[in-house]
Amino acid sequence: MVKGVNDGYSKQLLVEGVGFRAAVQGAALNLSIGFSHPVVYQIPKGIKIAVADTADKKPQITIEGADKQLVGEVAASIRRFYPPEPYKGKGIRYAGEQVRRKAGKTVTTAGG
Repeated sequence: MVKGVNDGYSKQLLVEGVGFRAAVQGAALNLSIGFSHPVVYQIPKGIKIAVADTADKKPQITIEGADKQLVGEVAASIRRFYPPEPYKGKGIRYAGEQVRRKAGKTVTTAGG
């Protein structure tokens, strides 16, 4: 608890996908993640969220706060909106998380 007050805890999330965007507007995080509507997440008290673009133009969400449990819970609830999928790899993932990719459909020629 002393570390949380002195240094604070933080988690980073990467938003990966073509046209996926994230922005902080007032006390809400606005996510455009491929749905027909924007997803709005109300930021709880005691949590600071910042959005910055990485070198390859992917939004990175940084969640900071003094309470380790609350920081992890906020990160998990944001990730729950669009978890990374195994075929194309798009979605919201933790920074440094490795998503196990699967092979897509294979086309076989029908012998006849």
